[in-house]
Amino acid sequence: MALELAHETIWFDKWRADDAERQFYENKAMGGSSLGSLASQIAKARQEIKNSLVSGGRGGGGGCGGGGVVNADVLNRITKLEDQNATLFKTVSSLTKQLEEVTKRLKNLECKDQTTVPSQTPEKEDEDEDEDIDLFGSDDDEEDEQAARVREERLKAYAEKKAKKPGPIAKSSVLLDCKPWDDETDMAEMEVEVRKIAMDGLVWGAAKLVPLAFGIKKLSILCTVEDEKVSIDDLAERIQEIEDYVQSVDIAAFNKI
Repeated sequence: MALELAHETIWFDKWRADDAERQFYENKAMGGSSLGSLASQIAKARQEIKNSLVSGGRGGGGGCGGGGVVNADVLNRITKLEDQNATLFKTVSSLTKQLEEVTKRLKNLECKDQTTVPSQTPEKEDEDEDEDIDLFGSDDDEEDEQAARVREERLKAYAEKKAKKPGPIAKSSVLLDCKPWDDETDMAEMEVEVRKIAMDGLVWGAAKLVPLAFGIKKLSILCTVEDEKVSIDDLAERIQEIEDYVQSVDIAAFNKI
């Protein structure tokens, strides 16, 4: 009866050894090289269980007490091994998760590198340069030439417009001395004839009679002229053309305004 009870006790706790052995092979399948010591301990525990069964069967009633001691020691060892196995399994799981995270980060970095513009090979760069060269000309060149021509025309028109823009008009104030033939010359009529001369840019001013000699007087008359429009020499010639009254014309004063 004692031998049967001993067998029941051993096989009642056998699940612990089976469970430890199962976890060992699972960890070994995951590649855990650090489980060698655990495997040796489990193998040793299994051997001690067998030894205890054999010694229990041979020892009869006296072996029951010894078998009980052996069983308690084996149970303690198996419990310790289970705790170590659970801790090791958690460590392996944590390392596995960390490894997966690192792998994901590396993949993300590789994807970012692929999204950046790849460096072109020399052959690719040469092809791009060949594509940029248009041996037969293109519409872009024609458009550039047309744009340049339009720009030059506009600049030329602007320069002409600016050149034609009226600036400050240069004027001069001239005092003319008109001398008669003799003292019998009608000086009043002379002034009327002189003032009849009209030119673009000519404006007559004040006039007076200035005595010369022997009762002869000259007509000093002031006029304002635009330099670009009126030539003083031409004006003097036209005054001298009044031969009935004018003998000569002299420029008494000439001032820029």
